[in-house]
Amino acid sequence: MSQQARAVVAREVGKPVAVETIVVESPHHGEVMIKLAACGVCHSDLSATNGTIPFPMPVVLGHEGAGVIVEVGAGVTDYVVGDHVVSSFVSMCGKCRYCQTGRPQLCDQAAKAGYTLPDGTVRTRDAAGNPLNVFSGCGVMAEYATLHCDNVVKIAPDMPLDKAALISCGVMTGVGAATNTAKVEAGSSTVVFGCGGVGLNAIQGCVISGAAVIVAVDTSDAKLEMARQFGATHTVNPKGEENLVKTLRKLTGGGADYSFECIGLGEVVAQAYGVLRKGGTAVVVGVAGPKDMTTIRTSSLTFEEKTLTGSYFGSAQPRQDFPRLIALYRAKKLKLDELITRTYHIDEAPQAFEDLVQGRNARGVILFD
Repeated sequence: MSQQARAVVAREVGKPVAVETIVVESPHHGEVMIKLAACGVCHSDLSATNGTIPFPMPVVLGHEGAGVIVEVGAGVTDYVVGDHVVSSFVSMCGKCRYCQTGRPQLCDQAAKAGYTLPDGTVRTRDAAGNPLNVFSGCGVMAEYATLHCDNVVKIAPDMPLDKAALISCGVMTGVGAATNTAKVEAGSSTVVFGCGGVGLNAIQGCVISGAAVIVAVDTSDAKLEMARQFGATHTVNPKGEENLVKTLRKLTGGGADYSFECIGLGEVVAQAYGVLRKGGTAVVVGVAGPKDMTTIRTSSLTFEEKTLTGSYFGSAQPRQDFPRLIALYRAKKLKLDELITRTYHIDEAPQAFEDLVQGRNARGVILFD
């Protein structure tokens, strides 16, 4: 049965988001409908509204959601009505080369579900009956959403859904960059550039991995204070530094073993690479604009055996990693409650995005009645 739902929609690049009443159609084969409880307001959603990530408009935003399944389509065997689930914004088929070799975050199917469901169609229409695209095959910044079952992961019913929502993107992306992509070793030295939602979780990933030195870098003193709460051993504000790379190399005893760029700027990527000691690894987590470039000294790749790599979705295997992160949360080794700076009603979505632009939150979360 189709459902009417309040949803956050971007209709024009560079314009404020709007809250609209849309129609969400029943699931087709292999799909499920979710009644959302919470959705994180992620910088990637903002990037869709400002054109950093090119998306065809109009689009229902949201990819960091959690809720309860209310309807299942034909052929769905792994989920039933009443299951608690979180969204996974990278559709993973389980069959392609990348899924079969343990890198499902690079799944071929994901490219087909950038703004529709994997079959190229959508289950969302506006009040006039026009189709609405959905962010990363999800569109979960809405009271209801229909997703392919490859885009959802079942979780325990006693896990708070507002906390669980954060795992589905920001936490997985940041923690996974450290634990899965870089495989940070205990006792190592690390530097994290950018202390927003993803950067704070990269810091958490370094803590979980046992890093001895974790240097947080941000231009906001408030975010640097938050970084200390999440495990940073040192903080640096670039505004007060004449030579940031030199300062960071000194703090890390001659260079970091690992660095993480969580902003999405080519010049910061170059700094993240520059702070490394010989044999170090720089991980690019932030999403840069399509024309952004990075320049590094090429010979250092050879003579110093440095590594510059990317991390998408924390190199996640969601059906294994999400439960692991929940277990860490239950064991009080992963901070989720502390990430939620403010919650919003869906009608406050424009304010939530403005707060994101101004850097006021670690994570803002929209709660649905």
